[in-house]
Amino acid sequence: MHVRTSISNAGAALVILAASAACCAALVGCRDSSAAAQAGDAAAVSTETELDFEAHAEALRERWGAGFVVLIEKPFIIVGDQPEPVVQRHAERTVRWAVDRLKAEYFEHDPDHIITIYLFGGKQSYEKHATELTGRKPHTPFGFYSPGRRMMVMNIATGGGTLVHEIVHPFVAANFPDCPAWFNEGLGSLYEQSAERDGRIIGKTNWRLAGLQRAITDGKAPSFADLCATTTDEFYGEHAGVNYATARYLCYYLQERGKLRNYYHAFVKHHHDDPTGYDTLVSILGDDGRDMPAFERDWQRWVLKLRFP
Repeated sequence: MHVRTSISNAGAALVILAASAACCAALVGCRDSSAAAQAGDAAAVSTETELDFEAHAEALRERWGAGFVVLIEKPFIIVGDQPEPVVQRHAERTVRWAVDRLKAEYFEHDPDHIITIYLFGGKQSYEKHATELTGRKPHTPFGFYSPGRRMMVMNIATGGGTLVHEIVHPFVAANFPDCPAWFNEGLGSLYEQSAERDGRIIGKTNWRLAGLQRAITDGKAPSFADLCATTTDEFYGEHAGVNYATARYLCYYLQERGKLRNYYHAFVKHHHDDPTGYDTLVSILGDDGRDMPAFERDWQRWVLKLRFP
């Protein structure tokens, strides 16, 4: 077994597996990157040409001028305010690393349009430029994806975890446009703390674990049937924190049992008959799925034994 260094939201974008992600209990995810914001996007092979990327990159260089580095890292263009070797390192070791491995696991198609990733090297620069780009102060200290603006805006000083999370969303939109919010965010948040095992991307335990363990202990964690049945508004509503955490650690469980990749592809194949993904989940679980209440009790006991960091 080969395990690579991990990407998280703490410190540098690449840290040793034992390093912890930044913990922000109030942060439940970026509403801009929700399935609702992506609804209606059609799955398609990228229609952007090499000339399109070059022209877009040149326009960004003219706009941002000296002090900013612009790199093409398909299907993205990266703009950063750190020295070029640092921006190049983010491009290769976070963006390219994640894209290559996510495509190997899940995604056949690239997004059908160019998305700009802005990487700002500190809190002050991030807040200043995020406000300029969107017209409002960012609601998260880490970063966010705005599908309508075709951009991701990151405080890369907090690490690469949020960036990898958000990279998942445009690929989901291009390959599984009917994906419900719970699975879109479960898959994205799984890779907030990511690493490589035997050449494949994996998620690790992260800061969302503590909140889920409290919810389980207090009897407030949703059942899988209820989680899968949530509408977009319900998922991002008053119980968003526990919804994110439950979705993430369901995906984490499937990953650790070698079932997540198969679940994704089965869900895509059968989503017209199973739009919530619950029936596909029951099927993928095999014998465990025959008694879902019993399985969920076992899953909760398993979650309570997990540790982070």
